[in-house]
Amino acid sequence: MSNATIIDEKVLNECLNEITRALLQADVQFKLVRDMQTNIKKIVNLDDLAAGHNKRKIIQQAIFNELCKMLDPGKPSFTPKKGKTSVVMFVGLQGSGKTTTCTKYAYYHQKKGWKPALVCADTFRAGAFDQLKQNATKAKIPFYGSYMESDPVKIAVEGVERFKKENCDLIIVDTSGRHKQEVALFEEMRQVSEATKPDLVLFVMDSSIGQAAFDQAQAFKQSVAVGAVIVTKMDGHAKGGGALSAVAATKSPVIFIGTGEHMDEFEVFDVKPFVSRLLGMGDWSGFMDKIHEVVPMDQQPELLQKLSEGNFTLRIMYEQFQNILKMGPIGQVFSMLPGFSAELMPKGREKESQAKIKRYMTMMDSMTNEELDSSNPKLMNESRIMRIARGSGRHLREVMEMLEEYKRLAKIWSKMKGLKIPKKGDMSALSRNMNAQHMSKVLPPQMLKQIGGMGGLQSLMKQMGSTKDMMGMFGGGDK
Repeated sequence: MSNATIIDEKVLNECLNEITRALLQADVQFKLVRDMQTNIKKIVNLDDLAAGHNKRKIIQQAIFNELCKMLDPGKPSFTPKKGKTSVVMFVGLQGSGKTTTCTKYAYYHQKKGWKPALVCADTFRAGAFDQLKQNATKAKIPFYGSYMESDPVKIAVEGVERFKKENCDLIIVDTSGRHKQEVALFEEMRQVSEATKPDLVLFVMDSSIGQAAFDQAQAFKQSVAVGAVIVTKMDGHAKGGGALSAVAATKSPVIFIGTGEHMDEFEVFDVKPFVSRLLGMGDWSGFMDKIHEVVPMDQQPELLQKLSEGNFTLRIMYEQFQNILKMGPIGQVFSMLPGFSAELMPKGREKESQAKIKRYMTMMDSMTNEELDSSNPKLMNESRIMRIARGSGRHLREVMEMLEEYKRLAKIWSKMKGLKIPKKGDMSALSRNMNAQHMSKVLPPQMLKQIGGMGGLQSLMKQMGSTKDMMGMFGGGDK
């Protein structure tokens, strides 16, 4: 669409067909896609738009809003309250990751100050209790289950009663996996639900299930009152279009997504950032949250000062590399940044980029303090470079490459020179200085182009909201 000079009916249809193809490939149900197409055509009436309107913007906004509408059923799900006992029951197909997700859900709430407990009512699968036991022990969460008892209803009731006495405020019941063809198992699920009276029933869905998602989710909804959906295995190749179908079938929101096997690879699901990442528009707020997690506010108070002086040393580069690696899989981090997605981070090359950063850090480990703290590139003569290469077991060529990368970053950094640092707490002063003009000098030209030039940058900075976020990025701000 960006290459078309005139935007008419033909261009709009081509654009919609492409989106339809992409959504069908991402396993969204055909009927949902067709409805979306007709809705967009109703909203974007090209003949009625006055001249001078930014048609591209209007079409983009309409597509964005429609996708958000598909994912947002309009009603919030039940949220557990601290101090008040809540029972949450997990249901889903076999192998969708229920048991792992139970522990992740408990671990997430435990970090936030809840007192969670796990009950294993899955008597159908042989290793279910062992798996839950291992996971719970690892996360230091109390659990209940039985090797002898074969009645899941009895286990569920006993477990819930026991943890209520122990004053746990979040009791999670894991049930056995089933699919809509198994009438007996569905009946068992209904009985567990009636016996434990859960405040929330969570449907766990594998993102790679494909077009079957709608029917399966609907079957669960008809048996128990599904209140929310969790989509797992989002780190795979599946785009998770089945999530759209599951939301449409159960009329309940997606609240979390599982992005990996480990305990902390679990994110709160937010419609707008998810859709903007889906469309390659970046998720700025998610990126900022990641940064707040990684860089404690009091860790680098002098970094902002260095930033304003324009002094970029190899040590600063080393610290920033450390922060990037702490933020988790590098591809996930960069997919949140508008403009970074395709240009600077080619798909499938994330592992290489991560390995390269680690290689650079190994080389920097072989440097002296003087070399790390100097901002004079002339200091690095041939004999020093040879010593670093020998010390880190790398080729001379690789050390030279690392120094080139340092020069490139130092050049960007030097453009931030003269940025006035506000007194603690005076955020507005920073926002006055950190204007779009300043930022446009700093960003690489291809990234600026992808964001949408100066106008795009200005709206992005508005999106960033308070510059508290920007401070967090460099570890400044109030402690």
